[in-house]
Amino acid sequence: MQLSEFDYPLPPELIAQYPLAERDASRLLVVDRSGGGFQDHGFRELPGLLREGDLLVFNNTRVFPARLLGRRRGTRAQPIGRHNPARREYLSGEVEMLLTRRESQEIWQALVRPGRRIRTGEVAVFGDGELEAEVLGRAEYGVRRIRLRVQSGSVEEAIDRIGHVPLPPYIRRPDEAHDRARYQTVYAKAWGAAAAPTAGLHFTERILRELAERGVETCEITLHVGLGTFQPVRTERVEEHRMEAEPYEVSPEAASAINRALEQGRRVVAVGTTTVRTLEHLATEHGGRIVAGRGETRLFIYPGFRFRVTAALLTNFHLPRSTLLMLVCAFGGRELSLRAYRHAVAERYRFYSYGDSMLIV
Repeated sequence: MQLSEFDYPLPPELIAQYPLAERDASRLLVVDRSGGGFQDHGFRELPGLLREGDLLVFNNTRVFPARLLGRRRGTRAQPIGRHNPARREYLSGEVEMLLTRRESQEIWQALVRPGRRIRTGEVAVFGDGELEAEVLGRAEYGVRRIRLRVQSGSVEEAIDRIGHVPLPPYIRRPDEAHDRARYQTVYAKAWGAAAAPTAGLHFTERILRELAERGVETCEITLHVGLGTFQPVRTERVEEHRMEAEPYEVSPEAASAINRALEQGRRVVAVGTTTVRTLEHLATEHGGRIVAGRGETRLFIYPGFRFRVTAALLTNFHLPRSTLLMLVCAFGGRELSLRAYRHAVAERYRFYSYGDSMLIV
């Protein structure tokens, strides 16, 4: 398949730059795979659109302030810039690091800017010198391995204090105070995502109560969203794209709930593409069943993929030519999915992370 088969025109003004005042006030486009049609709804109607006995599976990863803004200090052997006697260090030039994945307590992977100027061995400082990052080496697509050190406390505490919310680049504004809460699901628990599982941003405590009252079961899994989810496709032939690994964890309780729903013929409704990839990765590895544990997934889902677990998908509207759109097209059918996207454009839906939602049944 060609990358151009997953393109669509989108007026820039439809890209949501801010969240709505109320999370569940977004619109919801319901796409019916069997009938080939779609209907406009509001997200607050979701409980009535699901069935009693459906199992809704959430990704409970928690976004951390993964965007670090600081200054270069040079290498430990050769500082650069002017000497600052008050701080007893050399500072020169701005640097930005987006933490994409944690390897160990100190070692991380990060996207670094300005990438071509930052050398292996160079050190950057953040905040009032309370956090520093040493570049250990290069990887593909501008990714670096870095070592983070703190003066006191933990690395996580320092990042939480001085980091910025990692808003995606199509939100063309600096992060603001409200983004710390709004670029986060209300059920987020497991610290470690560099981007939000945005399909879950619409849920409120009220919606969750209404789902329970309707007899919709819920459970949670974890996939820490990183480079694998938002990495652009750089190959013209879709099948040649290689996904970066992202870590997941599924508890015994969640695995039991999902397997029980499958055995009883109840629908498993995945909230977001990250949930789909975790469930389908496990089902592919274990003959259609979900097995509890931790691991990594590089699963790339595009048209032709056989879904073993997911019976319905709640998702947002995604970038053209992205792996996320390809997953949607694999589940909903490429022609129907792109026709639904054209309808959403015509009806002025809001797109991407802070935008509206789609339910594919």
